[in-house]
Amino acid sequence: MLIAYDGTHYGGWQVQPNSTSIQSLIQNALQVVLRKPTDLTGSGRTDAGVHALGQVAHFCADEKIEAARLVLSLNAILPRDIRIKSIENVDSKFHSRFSATGKVYHYHLHLDRVMDPFKRAYCLHVLEKIDLALIRQAAELFIGEKDFTSFANEAYKGSAAKCAIRTLRRLDIIDEPSGVRIELEADGFLYKMARNIVGTLLDIGAGRTKLSEVPEIFAAKDRKKAGFTAPAQGLFLVQVFYG
Repeated sequence: MLIAYDGTHYGGWQVQPNSTSIQSLIQNALQVVLRKPTDLTGSGRTDAGVHALGQVAHFCADEKIEAARLVLSLNAILPRDIRIKSIENVDSKFHSRFSATGKVYHYHLHLDRVMDPFKRAYCLHVLEKIDLALIRQAAELFIGEKDFTSFANEAYKGSAAKCAIRTLRRLDIIDEPSGVRIELEADGFLYKMARNIVGTLLDIGAGRTKLSEVPEIFAAKDRKKAGFTAPAQGLFLVQVFYG
């Protein structure tokens, strides 16, 4: 299942007791259409306010289903800010999380003095002056196989506690109207890693952190040494790779 959603009004992807999640709404819709409770497993959680263009999830069905019809049925039930883009049959060994070989996130920065009201829910408005050339230099220091403990919230829980080493394949700063798009591609991401990298880059661009400090931040393995966590609304899960 390939899914797109606007995360503005949700508590994130994962089912949780105190707020509405994207996962729970899709599971409820599946139960209505398939007439039985159906568990849905995503490629990973996205936090409250984070968006997705290419979230991937899987579920098991006891009976053969017509994928195109199921897409239409689910989208007729789901809120308009959650869309099932496609559904296809996969091998029973496929797992949306454990079979993934990489992910791409985009983070959008609006750099004009006046905020575009139509973009306010989908980017971070940066009012201070930042040095984009310096940010591009800094981005190169993040690429490669590294221990990203300093860029992970709750670094000593979950997958980060087992191994915080990830390979950041690319970190590109792409010009776009009124700002830039930061593209991050890695074999996997720790909890809030993408947003913490963006916050650190912004601290460097604003002069609060020196370029020479980046290796020291990595070596410290201490979240307090890295920059702030960039707000959720600028982040999009764009693609998940398999095979």
